[in-house]
Amino acid sequence: MTLSQLEQYLSKAAWILKGPVDASDFKVYIFPLLFFKRISDVYDEEYTQALKDSEGDEEYASLPEFHRFEIPEGCHWNDVREQTTNIGLAIEKALRGIEQANQNHLYGIFGDAQWSNKNKLSDRLMVDLIEHLSQYNLGNQSVEVDLLGQAYEYLIKHFADLTNKKAGEFYTPRSVVHLLGLILDPHQGETIYDPACGTGGMLLECVNHLREQNEDYRTLKLYGQEKNLTSSSIARMNMFLHGIEDFQIFRGDTLRNPAFFEADGLKTFDCVIANPPFSLKDWGAGAWANDPYGRNIAGVPPKGNGDMAWVQHMIASMNATGRMAVVLPHGALFRKNAEGRIRQALIEQDLLEAAIGLGPNIFYGAQLAACVLIFRRSKPDKRRNKVLFIDGSDQIRVGRAQNYLEPEHVRQLYKWFIGGEDVENYVHLADMSEIEENEFNLNIPLYVEKIIEDDLPSVEEALADLKAAWTASQKAEEKFKSILEGFLRD
Repeated sequence: MTLSQLEQYLSKAAWILKGPVDASDFKVYIFPLLFFKRISDVYDEEYTQALKDSEGDEEYASLPEFHRFEIPEGCHWNDVREQTTNIGLAIEKALRGIEQANQNHLYGIFGDAQWSNKNKLSDRLMVDLIEHLSQYNLGNQSVEVDLLGQAYEYLIKHFADLTNKKAGEFYTPRSVVHLLGLILDPHQGETIYDPACGTGGMLLECVNHLREQNEDYRTLKLYGQEKNLTSSSIARMNMFLHGIEDFQIFRGDTLRNPAFFEADGLKTFDCVIANPPFSLKDWGAGAWANDPYGRNIAGVPPKGNGDMAWVQHMIASMNATGRMAVVLPHGALFRKNAEGRIRQALIEQDLLEAAIGLGPNIFYGAQLAACVLIFRRSKPDKRRNKVLFIDGSDQIRVGRAQNYLEPEHVRQLYKWFIGGEDVENYVHLADMSEIEENEFNLNIPLYVEKIIEDDLPSVEEALADLKAAWTASQKAEEKFKSILEGFLRD
């Protein structure tokens, strides 16, 4: 199968659901079915190979050690396909049976979709959907892991396009993710952590980064936590469908109940990366002053805005040589009071390496511009007690409903970050005294001043041009009226 065939095949599956199922819920049903079909087809391949190796011994071919995942009797895709009534109930039974049989890896992975709700999923609709998905074999011999992973990412973006405003909760534009991956520059053997991992795109970007660098991506250890049940389930399926083995993704509220620990407190990582929910209101401020996990390293964030809670959690999750990249709303750069005090403390600890302003309207359902903050436990010598400011506000392709950060824009922003030197209108490496003068306000225009071009007309010249244009327009209007009157007389 080609990638184009796979994409069309998956899009048609969503189209079958259209009507009874809202577009924002497509992912709740399509992703579990796709994964169910995939592991059933892989199981069949493994069974056929073991049967061949054992010269037809069916009992031998069914042994768990020959299968990546165990599929209990009655829980295979083909068992569901044979049903003509109560198909949703049959799917529910099969998915729960597979989860129970593979508790170490798959428990809870299929989410909590209401498969037996016939108001949404009639037997006729389910027959059409199951038959459509049965067209192709999704085993390893038919579809390469890389291809299936790409198709899965396509489907995530496709659903984001369909739902638009609701998509921000589970989809970050891949160009932004790619920029963060380039800046963090993970290497083989390192640990990567995303405390708000959504569908796992940022973790997988680190895998792709190693592939592009011809390093062994299988040595990466990936960790993620996600509060939303559907998104955390999709992230786990995403890892398996990309052929990733060494990962841990937990469902839960990271700010209230972080999932990863070592003997002496929070687990720490080489790379920490996230696009957390912007300006989260109910984030658990009550326990932060005496945070039991030791994350209150710079102060208590405002009760109604969790941006700086995410930043402090991520900093506390960096190891001694760790680096981190976080996407935040621009307000995090300059809001005062509690956030201002936290910003000051983090800057004085010399943890902040760079602030990168992105262009407006590149995130689904969010008109505002975002920024990327880069933190590092041990900054390079030439950046000690300094912060690099990059104005990328015009590094976009303007679209009708949304703007786009294109590959050339990503390359330019990354080049400026790596260069670390002043570029007129775009980049400034500010020392601590400048930042202190601005009262630790990180608003990028304070540091990257836009120079007005010298060849712009003077006020007098502009007024003269305006007067000439006005006179010309008056003459044109009179000529038009004269022609129109002549036309009406004729």
